[in-house]
Amino acid sequence: MTQNEFTLLYAIRKYGMQSCRWFKEKTGLSVGYVSQTLKEFAGKNFVNPDGITADGIKALAPYKVENAVIMAAGMSSRFVPISLEKPKGLLTVKGEVLIERQIRQLQEAGIESIVLVLGYKKEAFFYLEDKFEHVKIIINPQYDTKNNTFTVYLAQQYIGNTYICSSDNYFSESPFEEYVYQSFYSAVKVDRRLNEWYMIPDSKMNIARIVKNDDRGCIMMGHVYWDRDFSKAMIELINADQEIGHYDTELWEQILADHLKTLPPMAIKVYPDGVIHEFDSLEELRQFDSRYISHTDSRIIRNIADVLHCGEEEICEFRVIKNGLTNRSVYFEACGKKYVYRYTEQREGIAVNRSHERQALELAYSIGADPTFLYMNEEEGWKISSYAENAHEPDFTNRDDIKRVADALRKLHDRKLSVNWSFLPWVETQSMEWVLRSEKGGISDPEYSTLKNMVGKAAEACTEDGTAPCFCHCDSEKTNWLLTDKETILIDWEYAGNADPGCDTGSFILNSGWEPEEAKTFIREYLGDNATEEQVFHHLAYTAVIAFYWYTWALSCEAEGTVMGEGLYNWRSTAKKYTRYLVEQYGL
Repeated sequence: MTQNEFTLLYAIRKYGMQSCRWFKEKTGLSVGYVSQTLKEFAGKNFVNPDGITADGIKALAPYKVENAVIMAAGMSSRFVPISLEKPKGLLTVKGEVLIERQIRQLQEAGIESIVLVLGYKKEAFFYLEDKFEHVKIIINPQYDTKNNTFTVYLAQQYIGNTYICSSDNYFSESPFEEYVYQSFYSAVKVDRRLNEWYMIPDSKMNIARIVKNDDRGCIMMGHVYWDRDFSKAMIELINADQEIGHYDTELWEQILADHLKTLPPMAIKVYPDGVIHEFDSLEELRQFDSRYISHTDSRIIRNIADVLHCGEEEICEFRVIKNGLTNRSVYFEACGKKYVYRYTEQREGIAVNRSHERQALELAYSIGADPTFLYMNEEEGWKISSYAENAHEPDFTNRDDIKRVADALRKLHDRKLSVNWSFLPWVETQSMEWVLRSEKGGISDPEYSTLKNMVGKAAEACTEDGTAPCFCHCDSEKTNWLLTDKETILIDWEYAGNADPGCDTGSFILNSGWEPEEAKTFIREYLGDNATEEQVFHHLAYTAVIAFYWYTWALSCEAEGTVMGEGLYNWRSTAKKYTRYLVEQYGL
């Protein structure tokens, strides 16, 4: 069946038998073509004066849309802070929840079977199984490490003649059809450069090329339709890549762009302005739904408004600037000033005493170590700080940066401040090991005990040399430093407490990649001109202690289901490297 034949027969299926001129206005086909094709359809018993026949519906069957897959696994980090509290697809826009509106539009178009692929805050979507019939849920457990190519991989058994949708689109009118002739990617035309994917058409309005950041043209926006031939070919490519992982962090659209010449053709379907809406930021949503200007339903924005004594409409320009295991730091502006909101999320195996952190922050602020601190809520763990303009993290190859960090740590420790709690990494390491062995199935690293014994000797040597504990940051690694033209700022005091000063020098060395001889340059910068070899040994030894602490901590986190990634290996390697050096150079 040609596309024109499909267009006319589907129009008869939807609207019944009409005049030739009516079909011309509805489909764009000429009156002559409509008249001739209707005669041919009648001869094949596809139509009669009442409309389409059973044979006509059978002829359309290969083009019947079987189902839809709605991708709802991602976190939508560009939509902070709201996406920190709920998945973007569950936002209420103009009175309707985005994903519910989309499910309704699909099912009203005759596409009853809906597959939801969930990941981030997946439990928030579970109610949809009860609210709508024929909704099936698939869980993507790797939503935070792989892109939507993996979502397609997980849903492949359900993909044939299928709409592939995103949960966070808003369609002002339903774009879905019960029958579709061929694969297409929906698009809107723009006449300016955007950070989007542009589709360059061939003479048949199929995608010929895909480019990023063009000057004008058709940009990818909204839903996609895969017919059976396209689905089969694309899924073969995705399956072939699973062992290689080249596209693990890519969108499936990158596979499309790379294989356009071998994949079945995909059309560009251009929609009028105002039909398809994507909200990449709170500002864009506010332009579309004015309710979000002053009432965002966001606890985070209410927190900010309460602390800064401003209206929600004065808070804007959110973006993530730092991601941690328990925290995300979000930049925002309010009343013409720049701030950072630290959002906390509790995870199994990761516990922070927020009361201690707040006291540490107040102490650090009082001595000028962290002048950015403004407010912290110790019950929930969130924090607001001023934004340090033109700040950079220290460069491990820059002598001036290293000197500034060493000087700041020395000044902190020379104050001999004290709090009423302690950070004891070697004691806590042994406690974590006990839990791992007695409650979590043991430790699979066959060298753990050997390495622990060596680190234990380093810890014992540090205890015996009489170094006095003092108030320390205890997590002074690179990303917790902000260096401006005038200030050297140490932020995020979650682990602060009374501790050996080696906790701070060791924490900074930990992720530097330095060999022990290189680390000694930093240690001597910290200790000053009169540093003794015994003092240098102490800080090298504590680097091994703190590295082994974080390695064991990482094992504990993984035992609770938190994937730690490369850091776990790096911390183990550092502990091993530095204990070997201590044995070779100091006879540990």
